[in-house]
Order: sequence, then structure tokens, then C-alpha cells
Amino acid sequence: MKQEEIDRLENMMKFENELYSAGHEIIAGVDEAGRGPLAGPVVAGAVILKKGDMIEGLNDSKKISPKKRDKLYEEIREKAVAYSVGIVDNETIDEINILQATRLAMKKAIEGLNIKPDYLLIDAEKNIDTQIPLSGIIKGDSLSISIAAASIIAKVTRDRMIEEMDEKYPEYEFAKHKGYGTALHIQKIKENGICPIHRKTFCKKFI
Repeated sequence: MKQEEIDRLENMMKFENELYSAGHEIIAGVDEAGRGPLAGPVVAGAVILKKGDMIEGLNDSKKISPKKRDKLYEEIREKAVAYSVGIVDNETIDEINILQATRLAMKKAIEGLNIKPDYLLIDAEKNIDTQIPLSGIIKGDSLSISIAAASIIAKVTRDRMIEEMDEKYPEYEFAKHKGYGTALHIQKIKENGICPIHRKTFCKKFI
């Protein structure tokens, strides 16, 4: 690993290292994927990395190509102390709204960890129903190695779920837009109406 990459990853460990110095031993990063799309679930990831472990190329999932995300996804799953996903479907999103659904997905991901963390680093969110102490970090997926890992777990999990839906509902071409409100997706909604995985509260202005 080049020194430049080592320096970048060490900089992304500053929140974790501060917590280790304060006596915390098991730190989980938490992030979500899928707040904005018109279809599909919102998915949260929670990841506990080994102290000091560096995974080359680890970064905010939005800054990484799909091919590289897939590779990092497998490496994170192999090297993490623990990881978990929380999934909240489109029907629940319509019932409780996307903000509450995102918080619920994060809660599920945290509770799904087979090792209980003693501190949580969460991307831009503080209002999670948990007794575990936490910090919400704005743009945390770019600033914290643990949150970045969680963002990749969440993103790849969700993308694969949506790709499966592409086979079930080929007329919407979900594999191309992953449910986001692209011009293509909006065109397909106008042509075909909505399907069972669409978020009705998000799509009502297009139908």
C-alpha cells in the first residue's frame, strides 16, 4: 500500500482513535443507502472493524465504482469483527416516512450485530432508538473508516436487491437506475404506472 493511501486511511481513523483513547473498545460505523429513490427499500449497514485495520481503497461508497464497491464489500465482510444490515421496505417507508424508516433500518442493523458495540459512529444521524452512546458525523462516510465500511455494505446490499427486482419487473429497467428518480425511471413510471416495490408517497406526482 502506498504511503499516500496509508496517510488517507489514517486520517479517516481519527474519530475511532479518539474513542479508543477515551476507553471505548468496540466501535461500530453505521450508514444507509436508499433514502432518495422512488422504489425499493432503505438499507442500513453496521460494521465493526478491527482496531487499526486498513482496507485499501475504503471510502464513501458514492465515490467508488460499482466494481470496486463489490470487491471492498467482500473484503469488509471477510475482515470485519462483525457486520449487519437492516432493511425497511417501501410499504413501511410509505407508512412512517423515509426519515423514520431510515432510523428504523439503522436500529435494525445495530441490533443485528453479533457483538454489541460500546460506541456508534453514525453518518449524519443522532436520533436512533438505542442505549449505546453515539455521535452523528456530517459526511461521516468520507471522514470515518467505520462509517465508510458501513456505507459500502449498505449500498452493495441494496443494489443487489434492486437488480433482482429488475428481473421481476423488467419494464422499469431497475438495474440501470437502482430505483432513483432518473429521467429514464420517471419515463417508465409514466408509461407503466407503479409496481409493488415503488414508494407511493414518492411517486404520486408522476402518476
